[in-house]
Amino acid sequence: MSNADRHGMIAQAVRESGRSTVQELAALTGASEMTIRRDLDALAAQGVLERVRGGARTLLLRGEEPPFALRAHKAVDAKRRIAAEVSALIADGETVLLDSGTTCLEVAHLLRRRPVTVMALSLQAVQVLAEVPAPVTLMVPGGQPRAAEGALTGPLTLASLAALRFDTAVMGCCGLSAAEGLTAYDLDDAAVKKAAIASSRRVVLATDGSKLGHTAYAYVGPSTMLHTLVTDDSAPKDEVVALEATGVVVQAV
Repeated sequence: MSNADRHGMIAQAVRESGRSTVQELAALTGASEMTIRRDLDALAAQGVLERVRGGARTLLLRGEEPPFALRAHKAVDAKRRIAAEVSALIADGETVLLDSGTTCLEVAHLLRRRPVTVMALSLQAVQVLAEVPAPVTLMVPGGQPRAAEGALTGPLTLASLAALRFDTAVMGCCGLSAAEGLTAYDLDDAAVKKAAIASSRRVVLATDGSKLGHTAYAYVGPSTMLHTLVTDDSAPKDEVVALEATGVVVQAV
């Protein structure tokens, strides 16, 4: 394989995955890890990708949201571990704002038998929380659900959030980095996330490691808005260190 062909393969792999390690790229191309490191340095110098510790990540914004149905079957075990840790952080009697997304849906399954008050921001979570009677107290905001996602957005959702105050907001994300902050794929979803954070005393972000180091195009706010990040052990170590440096408490499960 020529250098040009290998560089093209590496660039495509990083672009499609968002982030690749030296070991992954060596296995893909059949080249040595030393060769891959030189390739990454050369591609970074050309502005094709960004070098990070142990590999590289794309310079392109991650602007295309995978379908909910597909995400629901991805990293399920990690999401359930994350949800269990998030549930343990919430005390009985709290008022909780629960964001949309597949990880937050796992949190809903654990909170539905807890003596807490929960306002859910997705139709899927509303359904889960409504399946059982007390002790959970379910609150439902107004708004228009996004097609296929079920996430509630729009003026009525924003008005509901502005009228209330919550002990804890359990948030999901499309991308998070210490440099670029919290981001979403959808502008309306980003507006809801901003309002949710503004209405809450504590913000807990629940996301698997694949979202760390990625940036979607709709900006929500800096990572300093977060109090705690609960993620899994696949989270990039350099990104975890950078987030901790901003004051975020990171718990990996």
